[in-house]
Amino acid sequence: MTAFLMPLKKSPYNKLAHTILTLLIMVTILIGCSTPSIQKRVTSSSSGDDQIAAMLKNTPKQQQAAPLQKMGYSIQVGAFFNLDNAVRLEQRLEALGIDAYYFRHETGLYKVRFGNYATYQPARSKAERLQSQGLIGKFFIVYPGDYTAARIKQSGKGDLRSELVKTAKRFIGIPYRWGGTTAENGFDCSGLTMVSYRLNGLNLPRVSRNQFKAGKWVPKAKLRQGDLVFFATKGGTRVTHVGMYVGNGNFIHAPSTGKDVRIAKLSNSFFTKTYVGGRTYL
Repeated sequence: MTAFLMPLKKSPYNKLAHTILTLLIMVTILIGCSTPSIQKRVTSSSSGDDQIAAMLKNTPKQQQAAPLQKMGYSIQVGAFFNLDNAVRLEQRLEALGIDAYYFRHETGLYKVRFGNYATYQPARSKAERLQSQGLIGKFFIVYPGDYTAARIKQSGKGDLRSELVKTAKRFIGIPYRWGGTTAENGFDCSGLTMVSYRLNGLNLPRVSRNQFKAGKWVPKAKLRQGDLVFFATKGGTRVTHVGMYVGNGNFIHAPSTGKDVRIAKLSNSFFTKTYVGGRTYL
């Protein structure tokens, strides 16, 4: 590199100047050579090679649950003044392996529904066969378009969330009598939420743990009417209880078998302690 320097007369000052000038030229050359690689690193970092950015980018997102299937053709039977009559009919059908559920109609009468068929004829054939066996009396076929979810989608009018809450509130004061007691699961109070969703046209699973898996996570602070709230009432994180959020920090649920359906507060110390999470399906 000194070959490029002009000859200087030998003196302590000239020698020092020569050394400084040499160092400056070397630094300039090194900077010129290294600048592209520095620029390259900056550019690559901004394009996504940064490890922190990559870690954030590759973090698994919250699992997105598939939308609930719409209800198809169902069979409706009975019009009972007495709840026990509806429960007995439900149990007879359940004993035959039929997924049946009773509900309180807006008229105040208790009715039973079962089945979820893709087309009309299989539903009617099933109903006629049960009728001929003396297991059911008069029946009514519920069409897919009869459900609230389908009507709202078709017309663009109405609020499905408020309809879900309205349906669940019909059961307030009624003793919880749905099934769900097994050696593995213990008491399961998911009947209230299942019926409320199915009556409005959404095929929510029967068991609370399956309901929990089927929904999309929603923060507690962002719960909306119709969302479901889940609890691990036996300790740990295993879901054993479910209710429907009705707004203002309250939810409706069936506490335990034989007890009336009621509204409770999420801020209750027991429910705060056992809260597992909220799920939305809309």
